Amino acid sequence: MCLAIPGQVLEIVDERNRLARVEVAGVVRNVNIGLLDHEGESARPGDWVLIHVGFALSKIDEEEAHATLALLRELGQAFDDELQELQASAIE
Repeated sequence: MCLAIPGQVLEIVDERNRLARVEVAGVVRNVNIGLLDHEGESARPGDWVLIHVGFALSKIDEEEAHATLALLRELGQAFDDELQELQASAIE
């Protein structure tokens, strides 16, 4: 199962390639934030974003992020599997 999961932007690591370091439930990975540029203001450190297959798809507020993470944790193994896949992935 592939889920879009909330993560918080920690820092922009490669401005030219639009990569940011994002934390998702304790897992820290680089994700591409380039898809957010069309909104006029891309993601910045502290922002919450929905991530799917290494791309930030949209910005969300912190309340929505925490509510979504709580719901995803209720999925149990599917959420754990998604976190394992995220942890095994790498965008450099």
